Amino acid sequence: MTEWWRGGVIYQVYPRSFQDSNGDGIGDLPGIIARLDHIASLGVDCIWLSPITKSPQADMGYDVSDYCEIDPLFGSLEDFDTLVKQAHARGLKVIMDQVVSHTSDHHAWFQESRVSRTNARADWYVWADPLPDGSPPNNWPAVFGGSVWEWNGTRGQYYLHNFLTSQPDLNFHNPAVQDAVLDVMRFWLERGIDGFRLDTVNYYFHDEQLRSNPADPDFRHGPHSASPYEMQIHEFSKSQPENLGFLRRVRALLDQFPGATSVGEVGDSHRSVELMAQYTAGGDTLHMCYGFDFLGPQFTAAHFRSRIETFFEIGPDSWPCWSFSNHDVPRHVSRWAEHARSLPGLAHQTAALVLSLKGSVCLYQGEELGLTETDLLFEELTDPRGIRFWPEDKGRDGCRTPMPWDQGLPPNGFTTGKPWLPLKPEQSALNVAGQNADDGSTLAFFRTILAWRKNHPTLALGDIAFCDTPEPVLAFRRSSGNDAMLCVFNLSADDHTVAMTGLHDGTNLEPVSERAVLSHDSLQLGANGFAFIALDSSSTATLGGLA
Repeated sequence: MTEWWRGGVIYQVYPRSFQDSNGDGIGDLPGIIARLDHIASLGVDCIWLSPITKSPQADMGYDVSDYCEIDPLFGSLEDFDTLVKQAHARGLKVIMDQVVSHTSDHHAWFQESRVSRTNARADWYVWADPLPDGSPPNNWPAVFGGSVWEWNGTRGQYYLHNFLTSQPDLNFHNPAVQDAVLDVMRFWLERGIDGFRLDTVNYYFHDEQLRSNPADPDFRHGPHSASPYEMQIHEFSKSQPENLGFLRRVRALLDQFPGATSVGEVGDSHRSVELMAQYTAGGDTLHMCYGFDFLGPQFTAAHFRSRIETFFEIGPDSWPCWSFSNHDVPRHVSRWAEHARSLPGLAHQTAALVLSLKGSVCLYQGEELGLTETDLLFEELTDPRGIRFWPEDKGRDGCRTPMPWDQGLPPNGFTTGKPWLPLKPEQSALNVAGQNADDGSTLAFFRTILAWRKNHPTLALGDIAFCDTPEPVLAFRRSSGNDAMLCVFNLSADDHTVAMTGLHDGTNLEPVSERAVLSHDSLQLGANGFAFIALDSSSTATLGGLA
């Protein structure tokens, strides 16, 4: 079985917002099935399904009340089986979210655990006695605000929740919890799933001594400091060394199912790249990990280079999965708009960039349309984070609004009812049908560059070596065997010319290049221009300074 995932392209489907089939305004599994041809037409390798298991939806499915049942909002187990079968028939793998660092407080495990200190699942969650004055055991903050500790009067103890109070954390120090989680994964693997995206994979273990976290000395208070979570270094509340042992158990299970893979989400602002490399090293841990290094505001050549070089220095045999957008952050076309002359130009460039980095790639639904962040009113929000921290942090709803499929007015074929989040004119104008009819559209570009990438395996599997170019030019060489590709990006809204040496006569730009002109001694790059230059392994072609 080939390692299809290594250098593969994963397409994230956020089911609530992909396609509604029954008019209730919420996307579902039958809706995804109806749109599989669109996904397949892109040329991606795999679909990642955000949570579809049973949940009270306090955090849009990331609060699971039954790991082995499909939530009725999305359909049934039979619909799931049909989706997997239909995806496989189109050559698409399917992975699904596993949210196992915590459950919903509606889950039967927690309902049992909360009633006494002596029941069979009494220590399946993280319980702790109060301090003598009744206060919580330590200073750990929750991601969504307040303390991680919530009081339970029945047990006379606090329980740990890294997110909402209705999302209690499982106690992975208990081997029975690990066994139960692995049983859940086996259930889905036996049902035909091709692997998992593991939510908050570095949150599984906490410090058993419950030591308080230190303050972050580099944090700077300001008028837009939305959450105190960023004021600490989370040394003890997550990212514990015991995690590696459990990840090896996950890999051992996955290895029993040929072709099954894993993508871990690492949420750590101080050690993200280090943990990504550590969690994918040695061939006996996870297959891939992604962090948030490329999901923030930084858009400089130095930033991209430093994160990638650091990753492979720490873990030469480790494997990353890079992404620029997902369901947790503002869409990158809006996030990086200040560096662009046109948003479609930025959408094309960022697609070309992420698809030429060493590693696997995750694309978020709508990215192929160049979708921008939706500007929502407070009363339109559903995200608990946005509601709590508005307006400094508007939450995640802006990147989760429905896919615009048809031409015309919103909701553009997403639903026959009222969509759970509104579709606004800016996103409506970027609909699939209109772009299908336009050979110059962002959608057409995605299909073109994904097909071109498949014909150049060096871009999926080759080594990467960066060129010493000044800002705002990012350049690197991908090489494998006798093949090499020089990749050059102007990360700005200004025109730049880069000096070139060592080019053979007759060397041309690859056809997917945009806003680029190559001569024997220079490369001209327009705003957000990018160039791909195919070379042989003996080529000494290099780039110099800006002309």
